[in-house]
Amino acid sequence: MVIKDIDSKLIITKFAMYGYNVHPSAVEVLKSLAPSKLDGVIAEVCRLANGSFIITAEDILPILDAIKSCEKKVESQKVKSSPSLQPVSELDSGRVNIVKDITGNSCCEGSVEDFVAYFNSRYEKLSRLLRNRVNPIPISSVGKVRAEKVEVIGMVNDVRETASGNAIVELEDKTGFINVIASGKLKEVAMELLGDEVIGVSGILKGRNLIADRIVFPDVPMNGVKRNWGFGVAFTSDTHFGSDAFIEDAWNRFVSWLNCEIGDERSQNLAESVKYVVIAGDIVDGIGIYPGQEKELAIVDIYQQYEEAAYQLDKLPKRVKIILSPGNHDAVRQAEPQPCLLKEHASLFSNNVIHVGNPALVDVEGVKILIYHGRSLDDLVTKIPRLSYEEPTKAMEELLKRRHLAPSYGNRSPIAPEKEDYLVIDEVPDVLHSGHIHTYGTSFYRGVFLVNSSCWQSQTEFQRKMNLNPTPGIVSVYNGNSVSKLKFC
Repeated sequence: MVIKDIDSKLIITKFAMYGYNVHPSAVEVLKSLAPSKLDGVIAEVCRLANGSFIITAEDILPILDAIKSCEKKVESQKVKSSPSLQPVSELDSGRVNIVKDITGNSCCEGSVEDFVAYFNSRYEKLSRLLRNRVNPIPISSVGKVRAEKVEVIGMVNDVRETASGNAIVELEDKTGFINVIASGKLKEVAMELLGDEVIGVSGILKGRNLIADRIVFPDVPMNGVKRNWGFGVAFTSDTHFGSDAFIEDAWNRFVSWLNCEIGDERSQNLAESVKYVVIAGDIVDGIGIYPGQEKELAIVDIYQQYEEAAYQLDKLPKRVKIILSPGNHDAVRQAEPQPCLLKEHASLFSNNVIHVGNPALVDVEGVKILIYHGRSLDDLVTKIPRLSYEEPTKAMEELLKRRHLAPSYGNRSPIAPEKEDYLVIDEVPDVLHSGHIHTYGTSFYRGVFLVNSSCWQSQTEFQRKMNLNPTPGIVSVYNGNSVSKLKFC
């Protein structure tokens, strides 16, 4: 299908989310694309922009030529069709309730009003959480009070280090700005603050500055409650069907295990306990996601990639429900929150597959699972030196601490300015499940089970250049009481 009547504003808005303007000639070129390719092409154009502020047709045409050269190989591709595909409309979700998901609710156009509404929503939601721990006054009133100590809530505009070795944090609320001075151990906390996150501060006013004695995060409460659910949930992600680096033999071992065809009695009992498989994005490898990707594809057509995904997931036992969320490699919009797969792709999958957006909060028989692909983990690892890709759950803890899945706006994670901020963690989940960075890790943070669920793709040339070392073929099974780590590579 060709985009013929697409609104030019849509293309302009997509580029604006990456921080770029787009020339009319480029818009005209993009109108000829199939819908499934638009987001991927825009993503790669922006990655290769090299500081250009305005995207022109000359920036886009080489990428389209590369895609066309890939598509010439499609005729030689033989993709197995799934034996039991059923329409998504016949889906029986059983005891799975989708609590929060952008799918069907997106209404942003990228206008100034949308951005204002988005940041107001973020501020109000996080402020509400902080008011349980802070008794704030408006920033504009700080200089008018005679109290020895004051407390404020604000959004972080800037953080910098002074010549004297302190940290200055510029905070903003709806009434004004204030500079917060943090020293000693608080300086270490302040230097890890991210732009656009919302915090509380208490301290003493000195001139026009607030000398901080406490920095408060929205955070999740200390509960530590664990309970045995009576069934197992298998967590995995980043299957990357269509990649020539897909590790099919490891995947087939996982399939055989879940079908109770391999393993000892204890292992088979664990497999039998699994009622749900949760997949946190990058279902397929996609097209045009990073420079030179076309050289690393086994399947070069996006529709055929999803046919292969449906075929592979159909190998899993039908007693298991599969909760499927997209990632940045999938054929949905790049900006978060992302809706679930388009109907043309979702309809390929069997009726035991439940399609959700990214992020999505789902209630699985009373267990709250927050699924987030994890693109913002790149931002956290870049901004906070003590974090690394080797320990993914340390970065995930920071998301819970800040009660936001993408705390900093305008970095590697493009965010759509919806009128409501769907990335705020309003409700504390039982499980936070992410992927994206291709390394495995599990831990608990204040009673929440954190799992970053590895991948099914060996190291690509692009990852090698980026010094990213995946730990593929690992699945975590959790039943609310115990965690089992299963290696299939």
